[in-house]
Amino acid sequence: MRFKRNGSYTLNRKSKTKPNGKKPPAEEKKQYLEPEFTKIRVVDFDLKELVVLPREIDLNEWLASNTTTFFNLINLQYSTISEFCTGDTCQAMTACNTIYYWYDERGKKTKCTAPQYVDFVMSLCQKLVTDEEIFPTKYGKEFPNSFESLVKKICRYLFHVLAHLYWAHFKETVAMDLQGHLNTLYAHFIVFVREFNLVDPKETCIMDDLSEVLCTPAPPPAPTPAPSAPASAPSPSSQNHVTER
Repeated sequence: MRFKRNGSYTLNRKSKTKPNGKKPPAEEKKQYLEPEFTKIRVVDFDLKELVVLPREIDLNEWLASNTTTFFNLINLQYSTISEFCTGDTCQAMTACNTIYYWYDERGKKTKCTAPQYVDFVMSLCQKLVTDEEIFPTKYGKEFPNSFESLVKKICRYLFHVLAHLYWAHFKETVAMDLQGHLNTLYAHFIVFVREFNLVDPKETCIMDDLSEVLCTPAPPPAPTPAPSAPASAPSPSSQNHVTER
C-alpha cells in the first residue's frame, strides 16, 4: 500500500548538516511552560493512538507517510512566524541552552542565522522526501537500506525547528493565537519519534520540561453522576434531615 506524499517547501539551497550545541550566556524565562499556554490544544485525545503502527501497514510506509506529514506541518508552522525570524532578530539558531551550527558537506562548521539554518533544513528535507529512490510512492518500489537513518536525520532537524519556535518565537505564536496548533504539533511529533526511537533522547532533552507537560495524557473526565431517584414523601422522622448534593 502506498501513501501519497507531497513536499511543499520550495527553497534552492541544499546541503548536509550535523547538529552541535553550545550554551549561550543565560537562559530566559520559558513562557511556553506557563499553564495558561500549555493547556491549550486543538485536540483532547491520546496522541499515542495516532502514531501506533496499524497492523495492515508496512513500517517503512508508516514512517514515510508520517515523516512527510510532519515536514509539511512544521514547515507551515514556521511560515507563520518567518517574517519575525530574521538575521537581525535571530543571529544564531538557538533553542533553550543550545546553539545549533551548520556543517557543510566537507564538515566545515558555520554559525549561521536561524532563518538560514531553517532554510537549509527544509531544503534538505524536501530533497529527501521527494526523492523517489528514498521515499518511493510507486507500488513495488522498495525502500533503500539507508531509509531509517535518513528518517532519523529528518526528524532530528525538524526537532531543532520546533525547539527554536518555542524558544525564540512563542510570543509571536501567542499573538496570532496559534499556540494550540504548535502545542498539538509538538506533542504529536514527540510521541511519534519516541514510539519508533527516531531521535536520540540526548537531542530532545533540552525540551523535556515541555514534553513532560504536553505528552502526558490528560486524565479521563470524571464520570457523570447517575440521576437520583424521585424523592418519596418524607416520613415524620426525616422532616428536618438536609441532603447536600
